[in-house]
Amino acid sequence: MGVSAEAEKLARVRLNFFACYKSDWLLRLIDLYGGAAELLKRPPAEIAAEGGVMPETAERLAAQTGAADPEKELLAAEKAGVAVLTVLDEGYPELLKKIYDPPLVIYLRGEFKPVPAAAIVGTRKATPYGLRTAGRLAGELAAAGVAVVSGLARGVDTAAHQAAVAAGGETWAALGAGLNVIYPPENRKLADKIVEKGGAVLSEFPLDQGPLPQNFPRRNRIISGLSLATVVVEGGFQSGALITARFALDQGREVLAVPGPVDSPMSRGPNYFIKNGAYPAENAEDIIACFPSEYLFGLRPAKAEAAIGPSEAALRNLSPDALEAYKAIAGDEGGLNADEITARLAWQVQRAAAALFELETTSLVLSRNGRYNKAY
Repeated sequence: MGVSAEAEKLARVRLNFFACYKSDWLLRLIDLYGGAAELLKRPPAEIAAEGGVMPETAERLAAQTGAADPEKELLAAEKAGVAVLTVLDEGYPELLKKIYDPPLVIYLRGEFKPVPAAAIVGTRKATPYGLRTAGRLAGELAAAGVAVVSGLARGVDTAAHQAAVAAGGETWAALGAGLNVIYPPENRKLADKIVEKGGAVLSEFPLDQGPLPQNFPRRNRIISGLSLATVVVEGGFQSGALITARFALDQGREVLAVPGPVDSPMSRGPNYFIKNGAYPAENAEDIIACFPSEYLFGLRPAKAEAAIGPSEAALRNLSPDALEAYKAIAGDEGGLNADEITARLAWQVQRAAAALFELETTSLVLSRNGRYNKAY
């Protein structure tokens, strides 16, 4: 008698608790034994002998999966409004299935709309140029009907997600921690806004998994795996954005890069990719031009001028104070901190704080190192 679909899903959720190097290692064993449930029935000695792994690794696999409680995990996910998907479930992204080591499990808040997607990635230490450009590209893509994928990190990722939300488009955020542990914590409101506006926040890690350093390179393969193209905005040679671009190349996806000032350390990564054959990305049209033709149906024309700033409707819906604060911030290339805004507008601190809170929750400005810049 075969294993039920429910039992196989529980087995995959259990296996996902194992701190493995790569999911392809477990996927190979699942294929060897004809399913995750069958794999979990095998003793460590057999797995070591037949699966080509060290005996110590097989013992750790048995111990860690034995301690996991997949039923409890699925119940917690249901209570939190989180969908739990494996490759056996409808709704698991088709593009992600095609990569070398697709996640065993995806935890999902929100939904994946059936639209083409492009990743915008870059350093957490972005310059005003990088933040502005990431926001502009994301806004243009969102306005054209393309989902913007990134990692919800500080800097370029935040600018891309905020601009896509402000443009009324789709954005998907892949995390390096469980969905109960939004990281960085200041982006919790942004994560909620992404879901509220019809986008998706996802992770392959169990709900309560913290943001361990080794999680983020694994997260990066998901960002590129969801995307037809990956755009590197800014980053030095050690930047995680470059890791994402290399994953994209390994996955057979397109890589583009934003040309940057030659004297900026943050432009070394993208300029390197351009010198080695990556397409330069100046606007959304450059990115969409790299999509296979079958993904172009239904997209709106990508117009650079459409997303240079927020829509008239977004500004019209602001309170008078928030609009005045936005104009002050947008008029300063380097951005303003709260004290400068208070002084420039001759306001009380509480009045400025209320206006800034409104601007942040509507994704029209972003804060970095205490300074507020327009999102795009």
